[in-house]
Amino acid sequence: MAKPWRLTRHAEAALTDIALWTVQTFGPRQAAAYEDDLIACCREIAEGTAQSQDCRRLIDPDLPETLRFARAGQHFVVFIEDEAQVVIVDFLHASADLPRRLAGLAPGNES
Repeated sequence: MAKPWRLTRHAEAALTDIALWTVQTFGPRQAAAYEDDLIACCREIAEGTAQSQDCRRLIDPDLPETLRFARAGQHFVVFIEDEAQVVIVDFLHASADLPRRLAGLAPGNES
């Protein structure tokens, strides 16, 4: 059974930025399709069917144990999952400096 999930304000802003950039670069149809793909990945994370990885193991051992990511197109969906819910904390482009960007993402910083 899928857990409830939500986007932080930061993740909402990132998703909006991705949509705006995609509209300007590829047009509204592609932007809508890509946004649908990102949201579908969020649903898969909440259902427990998305392939995800621990950010600590791959990026920085000092990151919180609960911080994970899943790949969706050219983006990583960064999230924290507990027993009750999934919190999507960011959408990061694959070309981003992941260690630097993830350093500020921790439980308590997901407003």
